[in-house]
Amino acid sequence: MLRDLCRSMAVLEAVLNPEWESRYHSFDAAWRPGEEMASMRNGSGDEYAIVFSAAGAYIRGFDHEAVMSPYANDGPWPGVLDSVPAVFRHCVEEPAFCQEDGMPAVTACLWREAGDDRWRVGEIEYPDGERDPNGAAHLFELLVDPSAEAFRRFAEDYYEVPVDLDAVRHVHALRPLTQAVVTVLNADLTLKDLAEDLAACRYSFAVD
Repeated sequence: MLRDLCRSMAVLEAVLNPEWESRYHSFDAAWRPGEEMASMRNGSGDEYAIVFSAAGAYIRGFDHEAVMSPYANDGPWPGVLDSVPAVFRHCVEEPAFCQEDGMPAVTACLWREAGDDRWRVGEIEYPDGERDPNGAAHLFELLVDPSAEAFRRFAEDYYEVPVDLDAVRHVHALRPLTQAVVTVLNADLTLKDLAEDLAACRYSFAVD
């Protein structure tokens, strides 16, 4: 379900915004051999990455203003990464998820192995008196509320354009993308323009 949501959000943003560099959400089905990655970056230093593989899923979030920022504590907050299982340790050390000095850029971390029945986090003593000490509520807002209405609110606020709710529902349901849906969201774009993005998301399309 999470993978499908990430794919749908990436496709919607590809339609709304042809410029990859300024998109919030992206998806790369060929990120590493045997791994796919969904990502979010808000342009202000906050980001997340979700790695999907046969082993399960690994989520890394980074809120640059969070109390649990590694910059404020000379390293990741105690417990955030300590219990990450061996199958995901390479994600902890992934250079793309670290600063130039090798320090992981992380304030929140979750994982779910293929055989798990729930998401897991480390044993963490959170700072007192903070509503969102690791930025998780802010970073993962659209993952916690996967509704089409939530995405439309985000997209209309960020892109400052009207966004058709039925078109969002169409993509959220992973129905094949058509030129009619594309035109409703962005009259200047064609299915052909989206070929690379659809391939990256492994998302199907259909000729009207």
